[in-house]
Amino acid sequence: MKLFCYTRTAIKELYDIRLANSLHLALFDENSGNYTILNHNSGVLYGKATENADGSLNPKCLKDFVLLESDATGVHKVACIRCDDEGKEDSESKEKALLYSTKDFLEYSEPKFISMDEYCELKKNSEAPETLPEIKEIFPGNIISISDSVADRLQKKLLPPVNIGIKVENNVPVSCDEDVRKLTATALYSDGTTDTKKVRWDTTNVDFSTPGTYEIFGKVMQPHFEFPMAINRADPCVARMNGKYYFIATNDADNNHSLYIRQADTMEALKDAEEVLLLDSKTYEGIGGLLWAPEFHEINGKLYIFHACTPGEFFWEESHVMELKAGGDPMNRSDWSKPKRVVRADGTNICEAGKEITLDMTEFEWEGDIYAVWSQRQFLPKDLGAWLYIAKLNPDEPWKLASEPVVLSKPELGWANNHTFVDEGPFALIRGNKLFLTFSSAAVDVSYVVGLLQIEKGKDPMNPKNWKKTGYPILTARCVENEWGTGHNAYVTDEFGTIWNTYHARPGVDAPRSSGIRRVHFDIDGEPVLDLTEEKDLLPENKIVKTQVVIK
Repeated sequence: MKLFCYTRTAIKELYDIRLANSLHLALFDENSGNYTILNHNSGVLYGKATENADGSLNPKCLKDFVLLESDATGVHKVACIRCDDEGKEDSESKEKALLYSTKDFLEYSEPKFISMDEYCELKKNSEAPETLPEIKEIFPGNIISISDSVADRLQKKLLPPVNIGIKVENNVPVSCDEDVRKLTATALYSDGTTDTKKVRWDTTNVDFSTPGTYEIFGKVMQPHFEFPMAINRADPCVARMNGKYYFIATNDADNNHSLYIRQADTMEALKDAEEVLLLDSKTYEGIGGLLWAPEFHEINGKLYIFHACTPGEFFWEESHVMELKAGGDPMNRSDWSKPKRVVRADGTNICEAGKEITLDMTEFEWEGDIYAVWSQRQFLPKDLGAWLYIAKLNPDEPWKLASEPVVLSKPELGWANNHTFVDEGPFALIRGNKLFLTFSSAAVDVSYVVGLLQIEKGKDPMNPKNWKKTGYPILTARCVENEWGTGHNAYVTDEFGTIWNTYHARPGVDAPRSSGIRRVHFDIDGEPVLDLTEEKDLLPENKIVKTQVVIK
């Protein structure tokens, strides 16, 4: 197998210079002569901004890539030219090129500078492909041979998995209908992963009082979520509590001046559920629009809604918390407390109103402690962009931090500072010994994307060096057709243990932000996959299954 590299021609607003000037990859099969475009024709290695003394960032792009064959240890080198945010000469790296190391073309070392003479020699000795993939308007690089294992891993990580089969256990001993209902199916995927599916079995022809073997058929259960499930609703969050599902989101229909809540018996029913006004910009003095990014969180048995609001002006937007009174009804607005501004442990403000804002605060429990992560942006004396911060949270008064805030992430990569410098919308997903934190980056337009941070148990979340950031976004406008500006997501686990991603996107370039729901899959490394559509999740021919049950 061979690996081909390229960059793309920028498309104004839809695929800008900072996205187009990144490392794009395609596999070439010499036997068939076919190319496989990876990662939805998006980049995997982006320019990293340099930082000024005042914390501001200088965005960068990468172009003119050269891939090098692996050395004896299986390490490849990737050389390229660094340019400024407009794709022009970079004043900080004149007469120099960058050289990265990688084993799998997914993770890359910090680059080192090499001379232009060294770079030109590498480029001169590189091999150009005899044919090019059928992609419009690209700038081709070179092609190299890679091992089968590297090619296999690239396909499993950078192509969305597709359902290829389904398995059920045969000759299962049962004694009653309840035993049959517990029987599940295992869906198989093209990347070697699996997923457990609930099945609705037909036991009409089974006589549980008569021993024997019975063949039964069942329909694999797959909830259907039309996109969009809620128009003009952004930053959605769904929670399951007391056997009910609740939906809340930013209301773009009235320019973010109200928060409405929905309740239903199933997630599917949330689409048409009645909306009830929970909070608006007239309810309390000092609590006005913009009402942003509400999230449900349960802490020590109490239910809270974290959200942002302002007394009036944008530059006073700050994170707040509402508490549901004991025994209260989430659908009853009078059962919720007045929002309290999130403050430091000593009661002082996290930042100076009018100069900095805080928003998109989330919380999670990890190894016995409660943590908050939020987005904070300094506007004065200089706009530094939105950064993610983390701090311990007081579980008894979750509107108070329990430690000093620490910067967790800055929008230093090209996909995170496209159009504007933003890291925001964090939300935690815990699975096994890993905590995943997805977040959204870039402008809240068609370029909005979802990035991924992760940390393992035993490592201190308050140390940013313990977190690993994926170098490319895991959900973009290239992932699912006609879903533009995908971002600001949250997770909910249903009654069967299936994890769902709630997110917003635009059903058209100029369409309003609208909410969607899609199942979270987990790849070969156990990392979340957010672009597995219903059609790829379960093929039509695998929706009906059969097995034999044995009555003894």
